[in-house]
Amino acid sequence: MHHRFEDAQAWAKVFDDPARDAWQQPDRVIAALELTPAMTVADIGAGTGYFTVRLARAVPAGRVIANDIEPDMVRYLKERAAREGLANIEVVHALPDDPKLPAGAVDRVLVVDVWHHLGDRVAYAKQLAAGLRAGGRIAVVDFKLDAKLGPPKQHRLAPDAIVADLRAAGLSAEVVPVELPEQYIVVGQRR
Repeated sequence: MHHRFEDAQAWAKVFDDPARDAWQQPDRVIAALELTPAMTVADIGAGTGYFTVRLARAVPAGRVIANDIEPDMVRYLKERAAREGLANIEVVHALPDDPKLPAGAVDRVLVVDVWHHLGDRVAYAKQLAAGLRAGGRIAVVDFKLDAKLGPPKQHRLAPDAIVADLRAAGLSAEVVPVELPEQYIVVGQRR
C-alpha cells in the first residue's frame, strides 16, 4: 500500500494530535521495548517524530536513528530535534526498500503503523535484522484487523503475517501480550 506523506506541517496535526495517546498508548509501546538509557534505537517511518522524541528521552545516553522516506518529514524531524534540544536524534533519509541502518549497531527497532505500507516485507525485514546487534529486537506495531482506526481493511495485516515476515528474515518472532485498543505488537529478536 503506497501512500505519500509529503506535507509534514499538515501531517503533524494528525500524527502529533494529543488525542492519539488514548489509542496509540505510547508509554505501553515504549515499555514493551525494554529500553536501557544507553541503547541505540531506530524509529522506522518516524514521520513527524511522535515516537522519536519519546524514544530520545528514554535513551538519554544512547541515540535514536529516526528515518523516513519523505524528504519533508526528514526536514521536519531535524527541525523538531533541534527545537526540542534532543541532540541524541540522528535523522536519516531512507529509501522505500532500504532503511539505511548501520550493520549490527542497533539494539531496538520500532516500526509503528508502517508495516502495511512496505512492498517486499521479508526483504525489508532482512535489512532491519542486519542492523541489529546480537540479541537486538524489532517491534512492529500495526492495526488489528477489526480496528476502528487505521488503513482500509484490505490493507491490514494479521499479526501472524508479520510473525512470518520476521521469521523469514531469520529472527525469532511472536505476538507479545501487550493490550492496545486498536493495535497489536509483534516482536522479532536476533539470536
